[in-house]
Order: sequence, then C-alpha cells, then structure tokens
Amino acid sequence: MAGSMRVVVTSVFLALLIETSTFEYVCAANRNVSCHEVERQALLKLKQDLIDPSGRLASWGNNLNCCNWSGVICDNLTGNVIQLRLRNPLDPYNGFYIPSEAYAKMWFSGKINPSLLDLKHLRYLDLRGSNFGGIQIPEFLGSVHTLRYLNLSAAGFGGLVPPQLGNLTNLHVLDLHDFSSLVYAENLQWLSHLVKLKILDLSSVDLSKASDWFQVTNTLPSLVEIHLSGCQLHRLPLQADVNFSSLSILDLSSNSFSNPLIPGWIFKLNSLVSLDLSHNNFQGQLPHGLRNLSSLRYLNLYWNNFNSSIPSWLYGFTSLEFLNLGSNYFHGSISNGFQNLTSLTTLDLSDNELTGAVPNSMGSLCNLSEILQASSSPGCLLNRLESLYLDSCEIFGHLTDRLLLFKNLADLSLSRNSISGSIPVSLGLLASLRTLDLSQNRVNGTLPESIGQLWKMEKLWLSHNMLEGVVSEVHFANLTRLRLFQASGNPLVLEASPEWVPPFQLGVMALSSWHLGPKFPSWLRSQRDFVYLDISVTGIIDTIPNCFNHFDGPLPCLSSKVNTLDLSNNLFSGPISNLLCSKYWM
Repeated sequence: MAGSMRVVVTSVFLALLIETSTFEYVCAANRNVSCHEVERQALLKLKQDLIDPSGRLASWGNNLNCCNWSGVICDNLTGNVIQLRLRNPLDPYNGFYIPSEAYAKMWFSGKINPSLLDLKHLRYLDLRGSNFGGIQIPEFLGSVHTLRYLNLSAAGFGGLVPPQLGNLTNLHVLDLHDFSSLVYAENLQWLSHLVKLKILDLSSVDLSKASDWFQVTNTLPSLVEIHLSGCQLHRLPLQADVNFSSLSILDLSSNSFSNPLIPGWIFKLNSLVSLDLSHNNFQGQLPHGLRNLSSLRYLNLYWNNFNSSIPSWLYGFTSLEFLNLGSNYFHGSISNGFQNLTSLTTLDLSDNELTGAVPNSMGSLCNLSEILQASSSPGCLLNRLESLYLDSCEIFGHLTDRLLLFKNLADLSLSRNSISGSIPVSLGLLASLRTLDLSQNRVNGTLPESIGQLWKMEKLWLSHNMLEGVVSEVHFANLTRLRLFQASGNPLVLEASPEWVPPFQLGVMALSSWHLGPKFPSWLRSQRDFVYLDISVTGIIDTIPNCFNHFDGPLPCLSSKVNTLDLSNNLFSGPISNLLCSKYWM
C-alpha cells in the first residue's frame, strides 16, 4: 500500500537550490556558443566507454559543436560544459519496482571515463537510472571540484561509497539513492566537509556500520532535505541538540529502529514540512511533541505500532495535505475533528482498530482526492475522489453500480474483506481506473468482459476469490498499460488463439489454479518484462519451449530480470538448462 501513496511533498526545493545562475544558462543555453576542443574530446572519450543500446548519445560526434549534443549544457557566455543531463528519461520502476524492457534499453552501462576531469567547469552531473553492473562509484569523481549537483541514484553501482566525494565542497545536492542496496558506507566522516550541501539522499545505501550518521549530518548547517530511507539504521539518539535550522524534509522510513519512542529532538525541527517515519517500530501513544511541528504538510506514520486513540491536537494541523496513519493499532471512533484538516488531499486510516461510521462532516473536505478507510461520505468527495482504499475493513455485501458515482476514481482497493457476489459490468465504465484490488474476498461469478475497456489499467489483483468461467482475449482488449496481473486461486479458464499477442507487457503475473493447458501458452513468448511468473497448477502437459527466453545466441536462457519463477505441479519435460543457463541462476 505504501508504494501507491501519492507523494504530496517532493524535492520541491531542487530547482530553487541549484544556483539561480545555472537556470538562466539552461534557458538560453547553447544558442550562439561553441564548445572547447579539450572538452569535446573529453566527451567523446566518455561516450566511448559507455554502452548506449538506444543511441541516446548518437549526436555526440556528428556535430563539431558539443554544446549542441544531447544532454550537454554549455555556459552561453564562455562555451564551457557546465551540465551533463544523462539520466534515463523513463521511470525506472513504473510505480511498483519493476524495471520495464523499455527502461532497460535506455540505460547506460559500461564505465565512466576519467576524461570527465577535463570538464573543468562541470557543475551538474546526472546519471540516474543507468546500469553500471555493480562497479564502485569512481573515486576520481571526488576531484571534479566544481560540481554542485551529483545524482548517481539507481545507477547500478555497488561497493563502498568513496570517501573522496568529501572533496566536493561546492556540492549542493548529493543523491546516491540505491534501489539494489549494493552500495554501503562504513562511516560518513567524509560527508562533514560538504558544508554547502542542501539535499542529501542516501536512501537504501547500507549505513548499518556508519554509527556516526547523526553526528555528521547534524554538522551540516545548510541541509534542507535528508532522505535516509531503508539505510539499516538501527538506533536513533533519543535526545540531542540539533543544528538543522533549515531542515524542511526528513525521511527516516523503513529502518526498523530499535527505539520504541520517537526521539525528542525531532520535535525541535520547527521548519519541517515533511516527516516520514513509516515502516519502523515506534509504539505507544502519538507523542505530544509532534504538536510543535505545526507547519507539516506531509506526515507518514504508516506501519508502526502506535496503539492509542487519534489525539485531538492533530486536528489543528491545518496545513496538512498528506496524513498516513495506516497499519497501526489506533482505536476509538473517527472524530468529526478531521473536518478541520481542510488542506488534506490524502488520508490513510486503513488497517487499524477504528470503529464506527465515517462522519458526514468529512464530506466537506473538498481537497481530498485519496482516502483510505472512508466509506460513503457525501458532498464534493464524490466528484473529486481519485483513490479509495478499504483494505481489511470487515466490509461485506455486494459491489453495486453506485461505484459509478466516483467519476474520477483511479485507484480502488478492497482487498481482505468479505465482499461477495459478482463484479458489476458497470465497473468497465470507470474510465480513469488505474489500479483495482479485489483480492482475498468472496467475489464469484464470471469476470465481466467490460474489464477489457479499462484502458488506463496498470495493476489488477483478483487473487483468491471464487471467480469461474471463461476468460478470453476480449477481457484484455484495451489493457495496453497493464503491468501487473494477479488472479491466482480462481478456477478460471483462459481461451486464447495460438496467434494471440497480448496488448500488454507484464512484469508480474500470477495465474496459479487457472486452466491454461495442456499446451504451453504460446502468448507467453511475447512477454519480455517478467520478474515474477506463477503458472503453477494450470494443467500444462508440455515441454518448455526453447523460445521462452529473451537472449540472443545459440543457447537460450530465461531472462536475468526474473527473480521468482513458479512452474510447480505441472508435467513439463525436457532439460531445464534451457531456462537456467544464465550466470544469475547458477
């Protein structure tokens, strides 16, 4: 659920903090200037060591003026290269951590040539979304002293963060956000030299040995944003004198701290507008000290162990736009006080022990576009509501055509309830629907063909219900954006012609207990993005075809992107080496 949250406060300061002079260069960049030959040669050497399967650097070398090359920004007065904007233009995880084939084709791999050091005026380097195969971040980057912005996030680096980065004393932004958790730091002493740093993102970098993380970051007077999500930080100092006088965004989520209480020093950060402490082990009552953070616009306490009623002082946070209290042990009734939070756009109260009906007064929250655990609040919510999450809310009864009242609904999640009856045909008229989760209910009957009209649908969960009957190509006719389809645990029968090519490219598919056999489904050959595939107990009695792979060369192999494959309880024959010959599987 946390992955589907709409982020209200992002790195809003980024454009403002990267020197205003740079912005004017970008606006008028490269019009009437020519680059210097030394820098042109440096860029050609950089290109030579980068593997560029999509040809994003095709313009590099075709024109003598490197200021006109893709991703290169020059000073419009001197002609010096000041920015390299080489990030992957696509979203790496398409909203739910599944790299698409299109994304993989756009990333750079290979290595970074030290010729970068010849760009003596380089201020901005962005290589986000590359795949450098686990090599270490180059130490020589610490010698590009002019850098003010460095983004190496999701770039496939591994190993120790080089302490030489501490030599970049002009740096304003450092983003090493690592999705693979292969990057680590044994200490952060090198960071103490970056006194101009405003934005620090080390999310998912392993800092389990960096016991000095708080002491060091607390010495950086200019910090505006700190992102340390999933860094394996186990202890928080309970009391401390903080120097974060300018801090606006603090993200310490997904660290599972051993501290049962939120440290008191956090309550002194009066300038905070965003606080994310989700996925930790905090417990007890919501501390009164949070009342000091009255400027908050984003507060995420999802997946902790708070076990009190929702305190009345929270309703005084009139600037709050995003509030997530889901997956805790809050109890008591939902108060009318929520009507005071007039700025709210997202509210999550799901998976708690709250009782009673949702107050009608919440219908006056006209900015609310995402609500989790609300029910049938009236008023302007009907027209504005975009996301409705009612997971584990002990809901029973049937789905009805009244869902059409939510005209702009994009995300509907009703999992882990006791909903019965059939899926209404009218559901296909919710043209804005992107995600639908009806898993773990008692939904029965057939799957309506109108599902195939939901052309914006990206994720569809129907697992563990009582659906039956035939599913045909019509059910998927317009689902061109579908990336996740999980419908295991339903005795459905898929009838598709051998020539069918689905309109989608799935990253996740689970159809366990469907009837797909006896032949191996030929349409699977068109799916190139799988990282999870479950076709167990589907009645397949066949050999695994050699073409069930996406590699060139004489020996076909299963895609190395796959991390889970379930083919159990079938009667496959033939050698398994055709599937598991990749080095990633051996």
